[in-house]
Amino acid sequence: MVVDDSAVVRGLIAKWLGDDPAVEVVATASNGEMALKNLAAADPEIVVLDIEMPVMDGLTALPKILEHSSEIQVLMSSTLTKRNAEISMRALSMGAADYVSKPESTREVTTSLSFQQELVGKVVNLAAARRLQKGGKVYKAGKSSSLNEDILPQVSSRGAIAKRKMSSTLPRIIGVGSSTGGPQALLKFLNSVKDELRLPILITQHMPPAFTNILAEHLARASGLPCKQAEDGDVIHTGHVYVAPGDYHMIVVNEGGKKIIRLNQDPPVNFCRPAVDPLFASLAGTFGSAVLGVILTGMGHDGLKGSQDIVDAGGTIIAQDEATSIVWGMPGAVSQAGLCSAVLPLDDIGAKVIDITTGEAL
Repeated sequence: MVVDDSAVVRGLIAKWLGDDPAVEVVATASNGEMALKNLAAADPEIVVLDIEMPVMDGLTALPKILEHSSEIQVLMSSTLTKRNAEISMRALSMGAADYVSKPESTREVTTSLSFQQELVGKVVNLAAARRLQKGGKVYKAGKSSSLNEDILPQVSSRGAIAKRKMSSTLPRIIGVGSSTGGPQALLKFLNSVKDELRLPILITQHMPPAFTNILAEHLARASGLPCKQAEDGDVIHTGHVYVAPGDYHMIVVNEGGKKIIRLNQDPPVNFCRPAVDPLFASLAGTFGSAVLGVILTGMGHDGLKGSQDIVDAGGTIIAQDEATSIVWGMPGAVSQAGLCSAVLPLDDIGAKVIDITTGEAL
């Protein structure tokens, strides 16, 4: 379902999506109220939801759409102003699966190939990931020009997950990786550890530059923790939270006896920059066995190699379970690789992290 108050933009998006063999546009609507009236009859898998609309805007409609069905994934669409980026962040924290940045003018929308490709790609791959996660059929590559099988969850086998023994070393740092559905999961995670947090937390969330600083500010306000977008040369402090900036990999190095954050623009890893693998690899190299890695909801398998590095160094990995993940790609990859010491519902991860960091889990 496509929801946008501009008839031109609504028609273009519907045409672009309909041109992909993997997509059927089941309905369009000019505002949130009309979308809600059509939900039951249309039964969409994904709703592309504009933010600024008359009668009922996207932020008002979002929780009502999710209340109608927890199976619907909502892709927010908004112009990339600071105000709309902040609104999009609120939408993500409320349960929207992802977002796409829309050009500011209708004329730019009609000519922006990058917007078209990003929007169609996210719709196709979100739907494919959810179908695969639920055991359904997915379009094969070649039938959809926008399907990227390299980032789909690798969860075709549902065998028992092998668990590793917890590291006997108390962690001195926590690394967190997340992607699709991450902002909401990160907020829940930080709120569940904030009262007993005694370690620094470094977060890599797949996001563009305009969003990561807003994400850090949002997490700081909502959790009360000292949280910031990382800067090159930051000295890591206990109890502080650092978010990798968009378009930069974040790593940690030991310089003069201090643990320092370094940022770089090395090539994307797993199609991402920032990526989880470089962060986790640097934590393993700098802290050895004293690393706790947490993999939250996300598409693809970023974090798999880095988690292997942490485990090889003697550290511990825990992951979000399939039932509570928007997309069980990243956590599914590390779980099925046998790298995790625990695979838990999101609401239980914070308590486990506190147990591990205080030695109660040993």
